[in-house]
Amino acid sequence: MRLYESVFIARQDVSSAQVEAMADEFAGIITSAGGSIKKREYWGLRTLAYRIKKNRKGHYVMFNLETDSDTLKEYERIMGLNEDVLRFMNIRIEEVDEAPSIMMQAKSERPSRGSRDDDRRDDRPNSDDNAEASDDSSEAAEKEEA
Repeated sequence: MRLYESVFIARQDVSSAQVEAMADEFAGIITSAGGSIKKREYWGLRTLAYRIKKNRKGHYVMFNLETDSDTLKEYERIMGLNEDVLRFMNIRIEEVDEAPSIMMQAKSERPSRGSRDDDRRDDRPNSDDNAEASDDSSEAAEKEEA
């Protein structure tokens, strides 16, 4: 059996209790076929980056699961048939991270991305230096013409 991470987005007009019931149904598909759910997280109602089927928001749920490929195909088929599921994605992972996902951590606990003025900007030549170099080359070209 292989490890997978599965995230699905449910419609915004579905209640969170109904989303939990859907998640239980999807988890039941995996467990009834001999697989197991290693981790389950409800990320809440979040704004989508773009509209999907006329929805601007969606309920996000993430599973880390262990199952075989045939059960995963059936799981994906049932998710595709469910009208309340807007999108889903399943990816294969090497190991399950027991810590809460980055979506569940408070903003203060998340790792910093660093500032915009990092060291990479110091390696680029200054625009003033380029302007002086072009002035010197134009003066040299004028001397050659004379």
